Amino acid sequence: MRAAKAGLHGLFAVYKPPGVPWKGVRDAVETKLLSELNSLERPPPSQQVRFLPSTVEGKDGKELTLTVTQLPVLAEHPLVSGPIFTYLKVGAGHRLDKKSSGVFVLGVGRGNKLLGDVYRAHLSRTYTVRGLFGKATDDFSDTGKLIEKTTFDHITGEKLQRILAVIQGSNHKALLQYANIDLKTQEAYELAVKGLIRPMEKSPPLITAIRCLQFEPPDFQLEIHCMHETQQYLRKIVHEIGLELKSTAVCTQVRRVRDGAFTLDDALLRIQWTLRSIRNAILQSRLKVKTELRNTMAYQEIFAGSLREREARLSQTIADCEHSKGVMPWLQTQ
Repeated sequence: MRAAKAGLHGLFAVYKPPGVPWKGVRDAVETKLLSELNSLERPPPSQQVRFLPSTVEGKDGKELTLTVTQLPVLAEHPLVSGPIFTYLKVGAGHRLDKKSSGVFVLGVGRGNKLLGDVYRAHLSRTYTVRGLFGKATDDFSDTGKLIEKTTFDHITGEKLQRILAVIQGSNHKALLQYANIDLKTQEAYELAVKGLIRPMEKSPPLITAIRCLQFEPPDFQLEIHCMHETQQYLRKIVHEIGLELKSTAVCTQVRRVRDGAFTLDDALLRIQWTLRSIRNAILQSRLKVKTELRNTMAYQEIFAGSLREREARLSQTIADCEHSKGVMPWLQTQ
């Protein structure tokens, strides 16, 4: 049974349905794993040697003697010891709120440390977001309190595309600002061309790419690549798109389809939340997670090198200024 638990160290993804809190999903997985671990066949209880009194026929009749006997250790009996596994640490990655659904990454055992490494890698995530033109609510969702109704007949796909282009352009400028990397270096330039530049510290929500997947007024669907986001932020984006188009819009669905290296294909459905499936999912994800973290380390080296180069140039500039003050004192500020 210890060997069975030994395979439960790593990361895996499950599919979180809408309407369920993320804590409920995590607790359900944890409970299922503990139940299956404790249902496995136990090793037989160890034996202990005991000297038990017994009677034997002797010359003077029955005599009392001690007989060597092996008996099972009752303290190891399931009814006495209870379940072997009473605790299993299952940690949660980037959360999904109750209304959202999609890829939800969990860590078990030593995988909880990997969750921290993935968090510090600042990986991007991808969502499909559905919206509905013509309504405005207090929480930007279709289930919120209705505030306003508007017309939407004037909205065209071309107008929507223009708004999306503006959103992506403004976020790209912010991305370069918070990435704090020198684009004059060859490595940084190549990363920028591939769209791999990202901030290595906490920043406001950033959209790295946004496009329209479906436009059938009043319904529309977007694909959003982002980082440091919340699902409520994505609902607000839908609301602001409606305002920019001289109308209103509410969000009807937020679905995460990718979280770092994990996609919908990796996410286990409720019927797959079993010991065997989770252990297989952990094994299959190890290479992907390792590769993603290795790429992040390489990016961090470029990021650190860029900082060192800028600091060196700044130091040289300061030194030149100090030298100029000594050589041409008449240029100093009076």
